[in-house]
Amino acid sequence: MPYEVTATRKRPQDFEALIGQEFVVSTLENAIKEGKIAHAYLFSGPRGVGKTSSARLLAKALNCENGPTAHPCGKCESCVNITKGSSVDVIEIDGASNNGVDAVRAIKEEVAFPPQSSRYKIYIIDEVHMLSISAFNALLKTIEEPPEYVIFIFATTEIQKVPQTIRSRCQQFHFQLISQENIVKCLKSAAEDLSIEADENALYWIAKEAAGSMRDSYTLFDQVAAFSEGHITLEKIREKLGLASADAISTILRYCYSGNSKEAVEALDDLFMKGSNENQIVKEFASFIRTMLLYKEGIRRKELLGFDESDLPKDLISLYSKDMLETMLKAFLDLYRDMRYSISPRFELELLISRLSFIRFLSSPASISEKLSTIEKAIESGKFEIERKNVSIPLSIGMTIPQKKAEDITLAADNTQPYSAPQTTVQPAEQKKKQLGDLKDLSRALRAEGLSSEARYIDSGVRSFTFENNVLTLLMTTKLATDMISRSKGRIERILSSLLGEQTVLNVSTYREEEKKYSAEVEYLRSFFRNTEPYEIKEETIRHESKPVRDDETAGHYREQDEGDEGGDFEDNG
Repeated sequence: MPYEVTATRKRPQDFEALIGQEFVVSTLENAIKEGKIAHAYLFSGPRGVGKTSSARLLAKALNCENGPTAHPCGKCESCVNITKGSSVDVIEIDGASNNGVDAVRAIKEEVAFPPQSSRYKIYIIDEVHMLSISAFNALLKTIEEPPEYVIFIFATTEIQKVPQTIRSRCQQFHFQLISQENIVKCLKSAAEDLSIEADENALYWIAKEAAGSMRDSYTLFDQVAAFSEGHITLEKIREKLGLASADAISTILRYCYSGNSKEAVEALDDLFMKGSNENQIVKEFASFIRTMLLYKEGIRRKELLGFDESDLPKDLISLYSKDMLETMLKAFLDLYRDMRYSISPRFELELLISRLSFIRFLSSPASISEKLSTIEKAIESGKFEIERKNVSIPLSIGMTIPQKKAEDITLAADNTQPYSAPQTTVQPAEQKKKQLGDLKDLSRALRAEGLSSEARYIDSGVRSFTFENNVLTLLMTTKLATDMISRSKGRIERILSSLLGEQTVLNVSTYREEEKKYSAEVEYLRSFFRNTEPYEIKEETIRHESKPVRDDETAGHYREQDEGDEGGDFEDNG
């Protein structure tokens, strides 16, 4: 007996076997029972959801020797011939290859002759939207007033391309996508018929890839069954089809969150070496991040998540905020759309993974506004507190990267109480300063992190430097050198802190500026906000910058004042 694909073997032979189209089934059955048969039907919907099968079922129901009946016998000559596709009174036409006026004229000529052995002469035109405008126009009169023994059944995946004049003459039925649960049930039945053992998570993956199409799910099932050797598992699917596993994606995302771009890119290279391609990796990343985002939103439906809840990495989901996940998902969607125009999709993907190493610093405008509002209220109340938590980022089973321990730090706005720095074990200041040397180590570290321009200014643009209380102050020779170092101040501080083993603050100024001294409280606030030195306005010297100035005449309001060149005289014209 020749091999028959699952999609053909499992094609519904009665209305009860039509899955996921309850509205269509109930309407057609009631119409047949009451004898209210229309002369034209239009079936629309996604591919592989049962449009053509429903058209054949309707033809069998109308031409069955025991009918018209909603439950055709399937054994009479008419039912058997329709099932085989050999009935002379049920004509199936492919609209894509017979889309001209001549094909429609042939139909108009045949309509004049009654059916040979059946009750109705039924024309099933698949992909009817492919007909030309002229063909549609030629068909209008025949559809509107056909002989009583002729019925037209049109099927299309693009209902918007069918002219309104055709749609208005037909009873329209819209077919829906089939749920994952129903697809999995059908796949289990197909596996039992073939005596194949199939893991449920593997069948859910097939159903998810089919995207609601039963025919696509059967086609993919046949492909998977061919290499599974009697047992379909998700591991075999990922290995044979070159897919990125959930564990591999989780590992890369952990590396990205911890800032280990080198390890993340190397893990990505392992996926390529296992046979995964760029498009498939991007799709798997987008699907996985979408699942994390839905779980973060409180969604627990398995058919919507595409994963068992027990298989999701809860610790990884807790690390990423909703804003981070939304940003990453959009980045992968944009990358998938742009890869077709790229000279190297792999370079694009590696660049995105490298950039995700800074995702932990992402803050949405809403979160920044909320944080600033909280700080403002705390300062107004006279007490400002910062709590630093000890967080560990798991990289894999049994492997963690502990963060630096820090005590809770309390900064009180009380002039009577002196500020006391947190009690931590640190290296002696002289030893750290000696470790800095002539800043060559810092320069090499900057170059290793890709900050070559900043490293050159460290080598040649530093007039002098001091190191006190974990604060490195650089006195630069030019304003340009100051600006270049200040531009990357945050990254330089992280590199400097890693070099010295303790949190270190960087201050940058130009040597001709007057050196300023601040209290310990202000120094701490400046290091917390990572801000530049506060503006200072003098009557005789105004800096060439635009800054808010208090207007005493209109209390409660501010105005912007553009000032003259640095070192120029200020004249009061008022």
